[in-house]
Amino acid sequence: MEPETQTTTPALPPVPGDGLRWVFLGPDGLRAGWSVLIFLAALVALLAALVTAAARFHLLDRKAGFTPANMFMNEVVSLLALLGAATITALVERRRLVDYNLRDARGSRHFFSGLAVGFAALSLLAGALVAGGWMHFGGVALTGGAIASYAVLWGLTFLMTGLFEEGTFRCYLQYTFTRGLNFWWALGLVMLMCAGTAVASKGHGGWGVYAMAVLGIGPCLLLHLRRVPGSGFWQSAWVTSTLFGFVHTGNGGENWIGIFGAAAIGFVFCVSVRVTGSAWWAIGCHAGWDWGETYFYGTPDSGLVVRGHLLTTTHAGRVLWSGGADGPEGSLLVLVVVVLLLVWLMAVYGRGRTSRIAAPAANQAAG
Repeated sequence: MEPETQTTTPALPPVPGDGLRWVFLGPDGLRAGWSVLIFLAALVALLAALVTAAARFHLLDRKAGFTPANMFMNEVVSLLALLGAATITALVERRRLVDYNLRDARGSRHFFSGLAVGFAALSLLAGALVAGGWMHFGGVALTGGAIASYAVLWGLTFLMTGLFEEGTFRCYLQYTFTRGLNFWWALGLVMLMCAGTAVASKGHGGWGVYAMAVLGIGPCLLLHLRRVPGSGFWQSAWVTSTLFGFVHTGNGGENWIGIFGAAAIGFVFCVSVRVTGSAWWAIGCHAGWDWGETYFYGTPDSGLVVRGHLLTTTHAGRVLWSGGADGPEGSLLVLVVVVLLLVWLMAVYGRGRTSRIAAPAANQAAG
């Protein structure tokens, strides 16, 4: 089957004599830098408005902590804000929402595959921790109908988490940066994130951001120097993956392994977009992983154990292997599981196949 191309209607490129029109428009319509600024401004404004409205009607209580109902509503608000910001940006760019790495005739199949693989990968990590003596299972924390009700509630919550985070990073940002980044813009953005980490990060979690930043320099520079077609995708993957790790430094309970692990799995999700043609696999994998970690196994996540989890666990031994208060994502073993996820993706979807996504127009300097 031939890969499905993305249908967009960008603005006409500027022509000589258009004055400053070239500052805003390029060969693929609105320049990526301006697009990102519009998206972020709309997202922040909508989040503030929706959070205020939800709190006013007592639907969201920031002081209630990580209760199932509060987290569910928080994810609803976040997803609505994302949909609003993406819709505004798409209208300005004359695109459709599905153009942001969501156009996929096999989307449902990829989503459920990712869902199963995400849960299986987390289960593999939990099993390795138990086998090594770094994690121990206790009893079942729920009884009766609460098992099913919490399973569904957390399932819906983490589905929206996957939609929001992947929709932001692997859909909108990955697509937009792909059409607007070269190596030097990517390097500048990554260095800016490193500077922000140095100023704002608490503890040693920031080293995970620095590690991803350093690892991406060599490959991305090589792609740039060789002028490899489609290199904009990998420059974008470097930026969005480092950014994914960077935003996790705000969780408070993350160690450097957990931060680097978040950035690394962000890169795997970018690869999944490349080989499946959309972000649906990443959305499912993200949801399945979080549901298994938080609800099914009841392990800490960034230092927090939420209410309404099925099993109970305790960690033991060296933090390097157990993850400590960070949970399984803070264990060095998470990096092994991330590599196995990448190998699985390439074995199933990447064998002898070219990219399934339609590359945006030739790279251009952002904004």
